[in-house]
This record gives sequence, structure tokens and C-alpha cells, in this order.
Amino acid sequence: MALTALSEAMATILGSCTATPEVEVVPLDQALGRFCAQSVTAGLAVPPADNSAMDGYAVCSRDVPAVLTVSQRIPAGSVPLPLAAGTAARIFTGAEMPEGADAVVLQETAEETEQGIRLPAVQVGQHIRRRGNDIQPEDQLVGPGQYLRPQDIGLLASVGVDCVAVFRPLTVAIMTTGDELRDPGSGDLQPGQIFNSNRFSLGAQIRALGMTVVDLGNVPDDPAQIGSMLERAATVAECIVTAGGVSVGEEDHVRSQIEARGDLALWKLAIKPGKPVAFGTVKETPIFGLPGNPVSAWITFSLVAKPWLLKRQGGSLRPAFRFPVRAAFTLARAGSREEFLRVSLTGQGETMRANALTNQSSGVLSGLSEADAVAVIPAGTTVASGDYLEVIPLSALLDAGVA
Repeated sequence: MALTALSEAMATILGSCTATPEVEVVPLDQALGRFCAQSVTAGLAVPPADNSAMDGYAVCSRDVPAVLTVSQRIPAGSVPLPLAAGTAARIFTGAEMPEGADAVVLQETAEETEQGIRLPAVQVGQHIRRRGNDIQPEDQLVGPGQYLRPQDIGLLASVGVDCVAVFRPLTVAIMTTGDELRDPGSGDLQPGQIFNSNRFSLGAQIRALGMTVVDLGNVPDDPAQIGSMLERAATVAECIVTAGGVSVGEEDHVRSQIEARGDLALWKLAIKPGKPVAFGTVKETPIFGLPGNPVSAWITFSLVAKPWLLKRQGGSLRPAFRFPVRAAFTLARAGSREEFLRVSLTGQGETMRANALTNQSSGVLSGLSEADAVAVIPAGTTVASGDYLEVIPLSALLDAGVA
């Protein structure tokens, strides 16, 4: 099977996603990290009335500069009386402006005298938060498919929303394969063994999307056991994600077991790292077979599996943020695959540079912790120091709101 370009593969993968998630209504304090199912519009203005942005004195701007008497005290939460002509009102941050006042004089610029408060000149509207300055009635606050962040929860609360319709979390089964893998905490490693990072990394990436993980653990490199576990995964989840067993080695059995129990739509992508990626179905349940090398698994999950999962979850897809940066490295040999190099970023603005990490091995997981971004190198491209290239911040690859 020939290598498939990432853009072509994603068109096929996303085009296969036709099912829609169920909707449920949850209290606002349980909506964090969920995907909104319906538009929510404001039923009132925020703030609901003109209020003071600072501690000070509410005045009619025509009455100052002058020495004025204080006719009332207005703390936040109280209902003010109309401002008596030729007076000032002591007012506090967030308190509603009294009728007849059109500005606030900062308390720091006021001077107490025996005759009253000496106040300087002030412009109309100074230090006032106008009614609806934040939100107007009927403004859309969140839309369908939006991932609800802490700031979104606060925004909804500010207009009195106490519950929200969200999509039910997608259930994703994960499993790794490999005789050499041991879980952390299972004892000392024996010769030939390594700790299983993929199981925990994939689980964390999926949970970060607000989805439910069914962790099926690690399966030995045995075709029968792998096939049996894939069938089990198809009965307990809406999608399966595996790591390992999809390359061309004699002990790589995941791909053959997918074909034996379903359909293989794609295999081998023209990207680096991460060429051996399988996509298909097992018993009609979609499956992503990711490479076993930890960096390859992480990158291909972010670039390939995550967009499908977000679409299936009902999320609105928007491309991961990219921006141009000058290279602080060279790449003399053009590759035949689109490459995603781990880079650190130094400098700011026009002086920002992308520095390629020394070790780009797909087995060096520490590079993902050290990197700030991945540089996207198109196939057939060389890089000279100073060339502009596009980078994707790692934070964007992790963001549940982007694909």
C-alpha cells in the first residue's frame, strides 16, 4: 500500500465520521471540559446598569471642579437615589450609578475640606462601565461544538445560566501491544523490558479532550490475544485507539487483526515521525492503529486521531494555530515525507528563532517535554538557517478546541 499524504488521509478519515453524539443537560458546575450542543444567548445585559469602575465620587460633570457636599453613600449591591443637584455621591467599585450622575471622580484625586469634598474636572462617562458594555441581550455566548473552558463557564454564569446542553462524552478504548512493555509500579525492569509510556500518554490525551477512556491495558505480541482484545474493544467503545503492532515486522499483528475482523481504509502515511498509521473498523467500530514509538504515537494521535475524535464528539473543528518563524538550523537533505520536527523557540517577534532539538528520534519522548513547538517541513524541502518555516505550538496540538 502506497504512502498517503496527511491531507488526503484526513479527508478520508473525517469524511467517514457521520455519527452524531447524544445530548444531555448538565448543571453549569459540571460543564467544564464538555462540548456545547446548542447555542446559548444572553437574556439580559451585563452589566445590567451603568456602574462605577472605581472607588470615588459620582458627579454631574457640569458641577466640577468645585467643592461639593456628599449627599449619599452607594456601596455595590445597593439601589441609589437620584443624585441631588450640586452634590456628589460617595460610590464604590461595581455600584450602580445614580440618576443624574454622568462621571466618577477617583477618590485619589479628591480632597476633604471643612466645606465638603474638593473635586477636579472630569469628562462625561469617565470611570463608568456602561450598561451592556460586556454583553448585550441576545448576544451569542457559546455555540454548538464549542469546548467549554473555565472562562466560558464564568461567562454563562454572568447571565444567570445554571445548566447547559452538552454532548455526551465519547467512549474510547485504548490498548497497547508489546511483550517488552511493563507498567510503572509493576517492579524492576528485567533485561529487554521497558516501561509502557504510550498507555498513559494516550489515556491522558483522550481525557484532556473530555472523553471517557476504557483502558484495556497491554496485550502481548500474540495474534489471537490481540484479535480477541480488539473484538472486546469494539463492544465497549465508540472508537478504538491502539499503539504498536502496525508496522511491517513479524511481531506486528494489529494491522492483520484489523483486516481479519473488519476493514482497513488507510495504512502508511507520508509523514515523519509516524509512517505506520492504520485506520479502519473492527466490527464496524472505528479504530486508529498508531505506531509504537512514543513520539510517533503522540504526534499521530494529535494530527490524525484527535480531529476525528473531536468531530465525532460534536466539536467544531478549527485548524491548529501556525505561525512563521525563522529557522536556526539547517536541513540539507530533502525528505520524501512531510516532517514534524521538535523545536524550541527563542527570542520574540522578529527575533524569534526555531531551534531543532538535537535528537529527533521517534523513541526520545523527553524531546516532547523540551520542545515548544513542531516545525512543519513539507516533503521535498530543504531548510537553510534563516529560512521562514511554519511551526505549530505543542499547546495547540493539545488544545481540545482545535484539530
